[in-house]
Amino acid sequence: MLHKTRGIVFKTTDYSESSVVVQIFTEKFGLQSYLVNGARKPRAKIRMNMIQPLHLLDMVVYHKPDGGIQRISEIRNLPLFESLPYDLTKSSLALFLNEVLYKVVKQHHDDQPLFEFMFHSIALLDRMEAGLNNFHLWFLLHLSRYLGFYPERTNERMSAYFDLRNGVFTNVPPGHVHFLHGSLTKKFAEILDTNINALHILQISNIERRELLTRILDYYRLHVDNFSEVRSHKIIEEVLSP
Repeated sequence: MLHKTRGIVFKTTDYSESSVVVQIFTEKFGLQSYLVNGARKPRAKIRMNMIQPLHLLDMVVYHKPDGGIQRISEIRNLPLFESLPYDLTKSSLALFLNEVLYKVVKQHHDDQPLFEFMFHSIALLDRMEAGLNNFHLWFLLHLSRYLGFYPERTNERMSAYFDLRNGVFTNVPPGHVHFLHGSLTKKFAEILDTNINALHILQISNIERRELLTRILDYYRLHVDNFSEVRSHKIIEEVLSP
């Protein structure tokens, strides 16, 4: 049966000499694998440049409820990116976010709130002109809401520490090593409180930004099962350095 759905490309893997299997997080069915025959041929109907990581799709697909590899009837990039594939900073951010999303999004069922957050955040990244150096921090912290471990913010304005293990702000040092303190706690709270359209207002030094990214990835490691090492954050650090 044919279904119309939007999708976000996660990963493409060679399947044969000319075909690929592409993993797409869909609006209707969650994470699915699709066989695309002939994608690497010069005159392919579905071309490789259409199914690059984090590309946004409008699709018509065949869907088998029992799982397995699915098939695509029609596909188009919508919205069509204007800058993300061509801008070094944005494409590096996309590479990093794609690696994280591939590790944390596993469900093979629909999750409308998660899908909407991801889809609209990626579309906004393509159009952003300022605040790019803080986008990945904002995205990771707000993504945690949809993964079930968004920080408890009750005491954030009065607290000197953020307990990464328990996800709470506190004025008492936690009895373990997984916490933020000092200026990092303040910046962490500011990111949580900032709208995506105001990221350029945040005053975060490069040293603080690198440390915050490291600690936010620790936060994910503490709350996501089998969250393995993220390698592409080193690229982010290099690209965002002055």
